[in-house]
Amino acid sequence: MSTSSSPLFFPVIVTRLRASGCVFAEDEAQLLIAAARTPEELAAMVHRRIIGLPLEQVVGWAEFCGQRIAVEPGVFVPRRRTEFLAGQAAALARPGAVVVDLCCGSGAVGAALMASVDGVELYAADIDPAAVRCARRNIAGGGQVYEGDLYDPLPATLRGRIDVLVANAPYVPTGEIGLLPVEAREHEPRVALDGGSDGLDIQRRVTAAAPLWLAPGGHLLIETSERQAPQTAEAFARNGLIPHITSCDDLYATVVIGTRPALRS
Repeated sequence: MSTSSSPLFFPVIVTRLRASGCVFAEDEAQLLIAAARTPEELAAMVHRRIIGLPLEQVVGWAEFCGQRIAVEPGVFVPRRRTEFLAGQAAALARPGAVVVDLCCGSGAVGAALMASVDGVELYAADIDPAAVRCARRNIAGGGQVYEGDLYDPLPATLRGRIDVLVANAPYVPTGEIGLLPVEAREHEPRVALDGGSDGLDIQRRVTAAAPLWLAPGGHLLIETSERQAPQTAEAFARNGLIPHITSCDDLYATVVIGTRPALRS
């Protein structure tokens, strides 16, 4: 939208956003003004934000690892904390590594890995059709995205070949979904949030099958909470993976890394 008209809208938008509970009203107003092409579109975007849609779904993108990741309405918004997961995966991926992003959502982690590791052979999968559409946009030309439940849609030829397997699986316990911010619980897919009674149902399924898909010496990385990490690590060990818990206080992020033992010579 024309920058000359922006000052006329800014204070009004800030007031409306602040009244609706937006903590960073000034920053959000600037983003909305920059994203809108016409005053009418701006008014519609402000309305969507005020009624509770995540800002990223309103403007159509989220910033993740320095990239703009396309995000459609109804798609899980990549969290800042997940940049730690992406960074840990990038540190383990060699140039040309075979990388799989399970529960990929918008494809943010896969896109970050393509940008930071040369020549990765990237595959991604998600059960949500809207997420798959976004992921195909975000990793267009650099990887393959499949729709289906966890490993089911992946090519069988990947079995035993995956060097780095990343899974940002849902890990919120069912009973705690109601405690999430309204943006998440009303405007993001339940399948991307609900991890079952203890939050670990999907993680256990990912972990149980991982040894069949990982190459010898390959790594499984799962984002989880600090509270749940010991249980996640125990599941890794039960399935023959060597677990390691790592965290980042700045991002309030915890990742469990499991390594499939290398073959003995």
